[in-house]
Amino acid sequence: MFDTFTLIAGPCVLEDDALNLTVAEALAHLGDDLGLPVVYKASFDKANRSLPGAPRGPGLDEGLRALERVRAMTGLPLLTDIHEPHQAAPAADVVDVLQIPAFLCRQTDLIEAAGRTGRTVNVKKGQWMSPEQMAGAAEKARGAGAAGVTLTERGSFFGYGDLVVDMRAFSRMRAAAPGCAVIFDGTHSVQRPGRADGASGGDPDHIPALVLAATAAGCDGLFLEVHPEPARAPSDATNMLPLQRLPALMRRVLAVRAAAGWDV
Repeated sequence: MFDTFTLIAGPCVLEDDALNLTVAEALAHLGDDLGLPVVYKASFDKANRSLPGAPRGPGLDEGLRALERVRAMTGLPLLTDIHEPHQAAPAADVVDVLQIPAFLCRQTDLIEAAGRTGRTVNVKKGQWMSPEQMAGAAEKARGAGAAGVTLTERGSFFGYGDLVVDMRAFSRMRAAAPGCAVIFDGTHSVQRPGRADGASGGDPDHIPALVLAATAAGCDGLFLEVHPEPARAPSDATNMLPLQRLPALMRRVLAVRAAAGWDV
């Protein structure tokens, strides 16, 4: 997995079957149409929400059952976050990729538990981490037995309420952690985490520019949260890409990859 340019996409958090499957079926059709590997992503629990009453998702058991239904209907490989070591094994029974959230990218027990499952582990780069510092996370996961490791750039803190993306990060992370695919998270990178009410805002209009720039800079894949109606999403509503805009963007991405020579 991730030995060729890959799209990881889906809603931020699992919702009802109608929404989950609407997104998954659209992604499966897009992958077939473009000849593009697609991994469906959605979280069963958003354990790092800023506000205590924010929606978190269906939880581990119900969420994994929902993901199983996505696979049964579409055949897509699956990715989900884990936040605690005990979640690794049951999640690995269902999904193909275990994701370590950015805020937890230095949590040794969590990364090693994910690696011990033998699944691929995707570690999101902490917003305070340099590209080179992610080599340690890759070593932890590999040392524990992960089938593969990917590292995901999702922007770095700029002051208290903004993120910036250093386009050098892809080559720097790849050099620091040889053998790891380096993914670009084009939706979390447009978050504004310091909003006055404590919640995160976002600038989704900048998603295409950042995605195309990261593609030209040589990222090995993309991570994009998509939703038919982002404004109604229970999580990350302010920084998701509308699902209907994804096909046109991905066609531009593939054209940029070809023009930049990354497919040669």
